[in-house]
Formats: sequence, C-alpha cells, structure tokens
Amino acid sequence: MNDSTAKPWDWSEPEWRRIVGRARAGRSLAPASWPGGARCAVALSFDADHETIPLRDSDESPMRISQGQYGARQGVKRIRALLDRHGVRASFFYPAVSALLHPEEVRAVADEGHEIGIHSWIHEANTQLPPGVERELTFRATDTLEKISGRRPVGIRTASWDFSVDTMDIIRELGLLYDSSLMADDDPYELEVQGEATGIVELPPEWIRDDAVYFNMLRFSGLRPYTPPSAVEEIFRAEFEGAVAEGGLFLLTMHPHVIGHRSRIALLDRLVAYMKGTPGVWFGTHEEVARWCATQAGMPATA
Repeated sequence: MNDSTAKPWDWSEPEWRRIVGRARAGRSLAPASWPGGARCAVALSFDADHETIPLRDSDESPMRISQGQYGARQGVKRIRALLDRHGVRASFFYPAVSALLHPEEVRAVADEGHEIGIHSWIHEANTQLPPGVERELTFRATDTLEKISGRRPVGIRTASWDFSVDTMDIIRELGLLYDSSLMADDDPYELEVQGEATGIVELPPEWIRDDAVYFNMLRFSGLRPYTPPSAVEEIFRAEFEGAVAEGGLFLLTMHPHVIGHRSRIALLDRLVAYMKGTPGVWFGTHEEVARWCATQAGMPATA
C-alpha cells in the first residue's frame, strides 16, 4: 500500500518514524548552572505582531487593525519602560510587515540592547502556504529585519508556532542559532532530524506561558474569554517557581497588544519584581540563553 495515500493506521513503521523524526527533541541542553552560578534562567519575549494578524486574515476592518496598532502606540512603550526600570533585556520577535510599519520602534528596541528575532513575513500560517513560499518569505523577512535593526537575527519563532514540514530545512539553510517554536520539553534541547543532531538549540515555549490564550477575544465568535490578570499572574508565577525548583528555564511569551494594557502590564511588573527578588535567577535574551546552553554543551555557538 502507498503510504502517501494510506490512512494513519495503515502507515508502515518507516513512514510514521519518518514523520516524527523531522524535527525531534534530541539531547537536553539544560546546563548544570546558568551565568554567574544562577540556578534559574528567565527569558522574556514579546511577539510584536501589531497589525499583521488581521492583515494575515485578509481582514481590512479598521477596528481590528486598530487593536494591533495599540501594541505599537501603547504596548511597546510601556514594555520598554518596564524593562528599563528593572534593568532587564528581552527578545522581540517581529513579523517583517510589523517592522516595516514601525521601523523607528524596531531600531529603538534594538538600540536599548534587546534582541530582534524572526517571526514570519505577515504572520502567515506556514502549514497553509504553497510549496516553496515559506522559504522565500522567511528569507525576505530575515533580510528586512537585518536592514531595519542593523543586525542579522540569529533566532526564529514561527508565527503561531506553526512549524511546517519545511521549517527545519529553512532554519538550517539560514544558519540560525536557535528556534523557539516547538514544545517537547521545559528546558532547552538540541534539535534532531531523523536521529541526527543539527547543532540548533530549541528554546521551547508553551501555550500555558503565553498571555494571548488568557486574554484574546474574537468579537464574532464564541472565543470571548477574560481571565483576571491576578489569575494569569498566579499561573506564570507557578511556572517560574517550578523552573527555580528544577534549576531550569522560565520562558514567557507575550504580545504588546495583549499584555500592554494598563491592567495587565501591572501583573508583568509585579512578576518581574518577584523574579528579580528570588535568589539565583539570571535574566537573558533568547540569544544569550541559546549561546550559553550551546557553549556549555560543547556546541559551536555561532549563527
């Protein structure tokens, strides 16, 4: 039977092994300790999607576009002030169209020492693209971010963590240091392809450590959650405390148009203060975390 047309229960063993082997968690890269002998690493990240979500959906609604613009007008401003106040550097992942709409913002974020990472062209869903398009868009996005920020990105987070069957090849062709889209562990690990080590660091995110799942609302659908900021703060704090207990990584994903509202930025302020007041905690950008893990594991930490 031809495996390409067979139902999953009829797949041969080589077929299902090939599928699960495309981008698989290899050896753990969790270090014995973090810089300065710290017990836990904190990596804060902000996916600066801005107007690209409705644009991706071919939605020309000025209302939805204005929600994204809020992230640029207020969200990033408040986030930058918070990070400066706490003396913390973070990673900002930009769709290229977002960066083109707000180039001054990107340059200001980069000038303040924060990392700029790849996050698609227009927040497209990679698994829905025609063959070859993902590669062209990712390379174009990388070039655009380099031109605007003044430094070529070394890491990627696929939009909506939509990692396609082609994404791994694109990451390797770009020569990136790390990816932050896959969820096989709490702590960093080396990506493998069909059982072979790639030298690429995976910094795993998770939906539970993402602000959008608790606060997003779509007006014309059943998706109308509203989680009190105090409850989200409790969840994030519990995840952080677990990372401290295990000596691991606490990686938090946020969005300026989500976390940047007045009632929500306050929870992030309290959380960062709490983490900074916890002994043995080191804050690093995603690039810094990936380089530390690669170096400690004896891997070449270059991109």
